[in-house]
Amino acid sequence: MKKIDEYQDKKVLVMGFGISGINAAHLLVKLGANVTANDKATPKNNDIVEDLEADGIKVITGDNPISLVNEGFDVVVKNPGIPYDNPLVAAFVKQRTPIITEAELGWQIFDGHLVSVTGSNGKTTTTTLTQLMIAENAKHQVKYAGNIGISFSKIAEDLESDDTLVTELSSFQLLGAPTIRPHIAIITNIFSNHLDYHKTRENYINAKLNITRNQTKDDFLVINWDRDEWQKIAQRSQATIVPFSRLNKSHEGAYVEDGMIYWRGQEVMPTKDIRLIGPQNVENALAAIAAAKLSGVTNDAIKKVLTTFSGVRHRLQYVMEYQERLFYNDSKSTDIEATEVALQGFDRPVILLAGGLDRGYTFERLVPYFKKHVKAMIVFGECKDKMRDAGNQAGVPVIESENAITAVPEAWKLSEPGDVILLSPANASWDQFPSFEVRGDKFIEAVEDLTGKKEQ
Repeated sequence: MKKIDEYQDKKVLVMGFGISGINAAHLLVKLGANVTANDKATPKNNDIVEDLEADGIKVITGDNPISLVNEGFDVVVKNPGIPYDNPLVAAFVKQRTPIITEAELGWQIFDGHLVSVTGSNGKTTTTTLTQLMIAENAKHQVKYAGNIGISFSKIAEDLESDDTLVTELSSFQLLGAPTIRPHIAIITNIFSNHLDYHKTRENYINAKLNITRNQTKDDFLVINWDRDEWQKIAQRSQATIVPFSRLNKSHEGAYVEDGMIYWRGQEVMPTKDIRLIGPQNVENALAAIAAAKLSGVTNDAIKKVLTTFSGVRHRLQYVMEYQERLFYNDSKSTDIEATEVALQGFDRPVILLAGGLDRGYTFERLVPYFKKHVKAMIVFGECKDKMRDAGNQAGVPVIESENAITAVPEAWKLSEPGDVILLSPANASWDQFPSFEVRGDKFIEAVEDLTGKKEQ
């Protein structure tokens, strides 16, 4: 951990009692700050409040009182999920009080080698693969943190200058990380996500580009080269560009040619040996390979990881095989693009479980994928009628169920040996579940109840 003094005797407001917010509050106390912690909700577990107060932190819950803007805070550390049009946040913006996220705080105290991953899809898998690959050859600690569910600043506290940290960073986190400078930055892809938060696609892209904003030619930006738009986005970085591509050969980076993965013209391994299924996971592997090779990782270490790693929970996760049916949990597919790539990963008939929060869009884009890959659909949630319309356009049988749990026995009735039963909703979970993780866990429980087996 790097010793810094910029928070000594400063007044800091931490907004949000998530894992990152609580860790940030305690860290700021260690850094000498006078800390107030505020959450709009009242925690059900009073231990959180007692723990904060025991560290000398003033705690305010049940509201974001606008009066806090008049208390002379030097810095606000904001939970990434709190939007900038929140009245209290907007008041601090108007007052020009610096607003950062916990990722910025983690960067400020980190003293090692930083690899950071962002993108619309594939972030967690790429982060995990990269960490595993670098760890295979490392003589020092290699950890991961960030949007993957582990506080950046908490892990950074325990790492030294020879250690490596691989961080998954969302657009929300990056908006509040103005000085972050990873030595290796990865952009997996950029689609049109979170426009309810960012308002425009350009705002969303700009937030993603904060990952490379402070990089120089001595740093590296590993970026997907499969779309012209992403190639143009790369031109906005000062870093050394390292492309990865499933579709375009580039001797400057990682690419696929005739079923073989290459790194700068040298063979690494066949794509067929990657244990993870689907073209999106080939892309994730290419991104991780580029970062690993830039970090000095051997081909043998890369092969070991890619031939054994079976996936991140809720991200096209293999659950089990039962009576010649394969069950997959892809609850993290909360947008159309993710479900597109999930369906492309299967050469067996798919019974698709899909639906969720209605964000106002329709699903015509999925019709060609339904026609090619899906034998039947079970739809649920607020957007079930729109999902049904797309299934009807594709000529696919569609039935309705209450949710992703009740859909499992319905899918089983429709299935035959050789089929895949896939939860890939193409929508957020919030109409019926508090998170995609809960939705995926409940799906797995339903599969276990149906089969009498535990996930593999």
